[in-house]
Amino acid sequence: MGAVKSVRPYLLWFVAALLVTVAAIRAMTWVRDHPEHWPGARFELAHPQGWATHRKLIGLADDDAGCFAAFERAGAGYQRRPVVGEGACRASQRMVLTGDRLVPSLRPANAAPGCAVTAAMTLWTRDVVQPLAQRYFGQKVVELENLGSYNCRTIAGRAAQSEHSTANAIDISAFVLADGTRIALINDWDDGDRRSEFLHAVRDGSCGLFSTVLSPDHDAAHANHFHLDMAVRTAGWSVCR
Repeated sequence: MGAVKSVRPYLLWFVAALLVTVAAIRAMTWVRDHPEHWPGARFELAHPQGWATHRKLIGLADDDAGCFAAFERAGAGYQRRPVVGEGACRASQRMVLTGDRLVPSLRPANAAPGCAVTAAMTLWTRDVVQPLAQRYFGQKVVELENLGSYNCRTIAGRAAQSEHSTANAIDISAFVLADGTRIALINDWDDGDRRSEFLHAVRDGSCGLFSTVLSPDHDAAHANHFHLDMAVRTAGWSVCR
C-alpha cells in the first residue's frame, strides 16, 4: 500500500508534464499555421492580417533590408529611389512599385513612399480598399491620387517632425474606379451618399493597419486627403481620426 502511495505523486507529475508537452506542441503548430499572429514570425505580404501585423509593419520602418526583402519574396516589382535628406529628414526607404498588382497606380506616379508605408498600403488595398470598392460600386479602384509622400517639415502647429520627413507617410486625396469615376475627399466626404459611405468605411478600415490615419474629421488641414503613416510610437499606440 505504501509503495502505491509513493508512486502516485510521480504519476501525477508525469501526467502533468505530458499535458504541458501536448499543449506546447499544439501551440507551436498553431503558431506555425498562423504566423500573422506571432510577432517573432517573419512578415510576408501574402499573410492575412493578424494580431501581430501592425507591430511587424512598424518594425519594417526601421529595417530597410527586411522590408525590401518582403517585396522580393512576394515577387513584387519595384524600384528603389535614391536616399534623400539627412538627419531627421533622411529618407532611405523610398520606392515605386512597377505594377499595379499590389497597390493601384499612384497619381502622380513619383510619390515614392517608404517601404513600410508601401507594405501597409499593400494590405490596405487587398483587405480594405478593393473589397469596399466592390461592395459599394461593383468594381475595383485602379488609381490612387495623392498629394505626395516625402516633405522635410514639422507637424503643423507643433515642433515635432512629420513622418513625411522620412517618406514614412502618404496623403491620399482621391480614388479612381475602373470606369473612370473619381471619388475625392474634398468633394465627397460629407455628401451622405455611397461615395461618402465608401470614404468613411475606408477611413475606418485603415485604422488597424497604419499608425496614424487622419481624415477630414480631424481638422481643416485634412479636408482634402487621408494622411496615412507608419510612425513608430511607444507601446505601438495608434491614432485614427
